[in-house]
Amino acid sequence: MTSYRISRATASDAGRLTALMHESAAYQGEYAPILEGYQVTEDYLATHPAYVAHAQREVVGFYSLIEYPAELDLLFVADSAQGTGIGAWLIEHMLGRAADLGMTEIRVVSHPPAAGFYERMGARRVGVIPPQPPKITWERPELVFDVKHSPRD
Repeated sequence: MTSYRISRATASDAGRLTALMHESAAYQGEYAPILEGYQVTEDYLATHPAYVAHAQREVVGFYSLIEYPAELDLLFVADSAQGTGIGAWLIEHMLGRAADLGMTEIRVVSHPPAAGFYERMGARRVGVIPPQPPKITWERPELVFDVKHSPRD
């Protein structure tokens, strides 16, 4: 039985997170240019809250937030962990962290094939981001998660 945990990303995670992104089958072919040359750096992890999902010692996913204005910047699940619920678990964790940080909503500019996943997780579609050639030649769905705050005892 596999046990999973989520922990705050540290500087030592930067290389593994970058590799997980670049290995993603979702960003091959026409979508590859958006990640070309992109790296998750130690500085990035020091600036933005990022959390890593682990299965034993293996990194199986991660997400990062931009705090102001509130936006889900990155969310990746390893191809080998697709369909296991890791993505939903990361979204649930992200929404809890967002509530703790006092956020009321979180913007997502989605990879087009991932928009349905975000909608199933409760995001609502609010618009479309037009192409930004030469790197991004496709429209990207813009969605918003409403952050629910539970009353404190």
